[in-house]
Amino acid sequence: MKPATTYRICVIDGQGGGIGSTIIRKIKDRFGETVEVLALGTNAIATAQMLKSHANRGASGVNAIVQTVRTADLIIGTVGIIMPHAMMGELTPKMAEAIALSPAKKILIPLTQEHIEIVGLASTPLPQLVDELIDAHLANFNNTPKESINV
Repeated sequence: MKPATTYRICVIDGQGGGIGSTIIRKIKDRFGETVEVLALGTNAIATAQMLKSHANRGASGVNAIVQTVRTADLIIGTVGIIMPHAMMGELTPKMAEAIALSPAKKILIPLTQEHIEIVGLASTPLPQLVDELIDAHLANFNNTPKESINV
C-alpha cells in the first residue's frame, strides 16, 4: 500500500512509447520512489517500452486510460493526448475526453503530428522539453501538500 502522500503521475503515450519512456526515466531519476508513475499506453508496445523506463505499473488501451486518469494527481504527455484520433488514430475520443476532464493537473508537451501548430512556440528538441518539464514544472511539486498541487 502506498503512503497517502505519494503522488500518482500518469504518463500517457502511444505508438512506440519513446516520448513517454524519456519522461518516465527523467522523473524517476529526479524523484525515485517518492512518486508513483503509471505508464498508460494507447497500445501494448508503448506500455511495455515505458515500463522498461521503471514506471511503477502500466496498462494499455481505452478502458485502462479512462479509469486510471480519474485517480491521477498529475497527467503528462504530448498535446495529442487531449485530441481525439491523435497518434495516427490510437487516441480514441473516449480517451481524449477522459484525460481532458480528469481533475488532475495536466502538463502537456507541445509536440504534435496532427496538422496543428501552436503559435508562439519555439522549435525545441524533445530532450530539452522534458528537462524543462522536470525543472520548471515539477521542481517543487513533491514538497507541496497533495491537496494544493500547483505545479
